[in-house]
Amino acid sequence: MTLLHTPLDALHRELGAKMVPFAGYDMPVQYPAGIISEHLQTRQAAGLFDVSHMGQIIIEGPGSAAMLESLVPVDIDGLADNRQTYAVFTNEQGGVLDDLIITRWSAETFFLVVNAGCKTQDIAHLRAHLSGQTLTVLEHHGLLALQGPAAREVIRTVCPGAAELRFMQGCPGIIDGVKVYITCSGYTGEDGFEISVPGAAATNLARRLLSDQRVQAVGLGARDSLRLEAGLCLYGHELTTQIDPVQAGLMWSISQSRRAEGERAGGFPGADVIFGRMIDKPALRRVGLRVDGKRPVREGQVVLDESGRQVGEICSACYGASVGGPIAMAYIERELGLPGMKLLVVSRGKHLPVTVTPMPFNPQRYFRG
Repeated sequence: MTLLHTPLDALHRELGAKMVPFAGYDMPVQYPAGIISEHLQTRQAAGLFDVSHMGQIIIEGPGSAAMLESLVPVDIDGLADNRQTYAVFTNEQGGVLDDLIITRWSAETFFLVVNAGCKTQDIAHLRAHLSGQTLTVLEHHGLLALQGPAAREVIRTVCPGAAELRFMQGCPGIIDGVKVYITCSGYTGEDGFEISVPGAAATNLARRLLSDQRVQAVGLGARDSLRLEAGLCLYGHELTTQIDPVQAGLMWSISQSRRAEGERAGGFPGADVIFGRMIDKPALRRVGLRVDGKRPVREGQVVLDESGRQVGEICSACYGASVGGPIAMAYIERELGLPGMKLLVVSRGKHLPVTVTPMPFNPQRYFRG
């Protein structure tokens, strides 16, 4: 299969990135500094991520808010201009087709960022539900994520207005004469920003940000370990068409107005199924696990209770560089998901002891003002 390339492809290679196939793109998994160094760089100063493989979509026209509300359990109608929300596309069984971020640019114009591996099906899903609106895919745009405690002061040097944003706010901006859209958001648990920029200008913007001594390039490897430490879901791991938002611990993603007792209850796929699970609770729940030792666990490995009975399965795992040891997320039987519960993971014939741990593993430091 021929891999696609982001606008920053040449820069990645210049910086010595190790490139790997990911969601149909040739992407940097790490740079010469290595995943742990890149992870700690983001926690301590600022990391720059190329996330241009994500889908960037504009929905506009009369009825856009109502159309989106027919697909996600979120109060889109009440979203203010230049504010954004996390959302999930649900199916009729209550499962998740994808998770995404929706930003309201104006009364009937919305900017969506969807996962790279799902964007083709997401675009088709949206097109099938258009009723007079227009859909535009920003196929040639880049998307840069600047994340970490130094990110706010770095963004101030290139677009001072963006430095005033709080978490889940956005604004249009101009950097070096180029129109961009900047949001205060990210996937690391740190304060940070995502910048949508025309592809032709993406490399120059990345070079300018990397010229700041507080910023280093960071690849997909550290992006994954950072998000896992932050307790954030990854589609295809913690979220699938078989996993509903309640089971995933995402009750907060279902707006009060869209719940069974809300003023605009339901109206999205699988609403009744999800409402039922909010009452009865799914058999499994998503939990965090700390490994009692240094040996890592892996996705797909079986979780046992202390009697040796299978009670769940690992969905994501990594070495948590900020917490100093292996960590994981798993779906396990609900009654065993209490913090402090002792369980076992089967790894290469060994039974590794793990402890159910509250998430996030590392404190989230979003700037809320």
